[in-house]
Amino acid sequence: MDKIQFNQALAKILSREHENHGIGTLGEKTLHAVVKNYVEPDEDFHEVPLEGYVADVYREGNVYEIQTANFNTMRSKLESFLPLYHVTIVYPVPATKWLRWIDEETGEITDRRKSPKKGTPYAVFHELYKIKPFLKEPNLSVHILLIDVEESRLLNGWSKDRKKGSCRHDRVPTGLVEELCLDCVEDYRMLVPPELEQFDSREYAKATKLTVKKAQTALNVLYYLGIVDRVGKRGNSFLYTVTE
Repeated sequence: MDKIQFNQALAKILSREHENHGIGTLGEKTLHAVVKNYVEPDEDFHEVPLEGYVADVYREGNVYEIQTANFNTMRSKLESFLPLYHVTIVYPVPATKWLRWIDEETGEITDRRKSPKKGTPYAVFHELYKIKPFLKEPNLSVHILLIDVEESRLLNGWSKDRKKGSCRHDRVPTGLVEELCLDCVEDYRMLVPPELEQFDSREYAKATKLTVKKAQTALNVLYYLGIVDRVGKRGNSFLYTVTE
């Protein structure tokens, strides 16, 4: 993790957006642009045509794909890239989030308010499940960036206050908090809380602050990777332990 390099990337993108008279004018969302410049400051290596696709970053045999969601859309890219290049998926997760609301009719923007939701590295499992068959590939890394962000949303939802069902306008990073690098299968052990010895999905959910459904998805991935093993059942739930 290099907070100085991240802050330099942030300043660079915000300066450019200021010159373009506002956030969201670049044709690329701010969070994606900042992370891409953090990964590779030299823009000569950005948006490189490769094997019939365009890599977010390509340099010296290394591909970096910044993916904020929808890992399923990467499957064909991974099939083409992984036999030839080392691929790192960079997944930014909002650690602490502040919200602003934009009224498109009046142009009014509310003061920012802190969201009660906190992001954790465990959020990655929802996306990893979508590319599970690729996770054992030695040429694949996943880097999780916990980033504080300021999110702006449009007041165009269907509820009375126009917030439910609203559209996100942009997410602007305010700082890099943590970086977790999953460079090989063994690194996924970091995603099992150390206090868990023999546990089911409810206990994993409590330790990771995931919903039970998302904890089941996480354990499905960890079981596939051989990080945890099933050692019995408690009622209808599997019991797990961390493998040696």
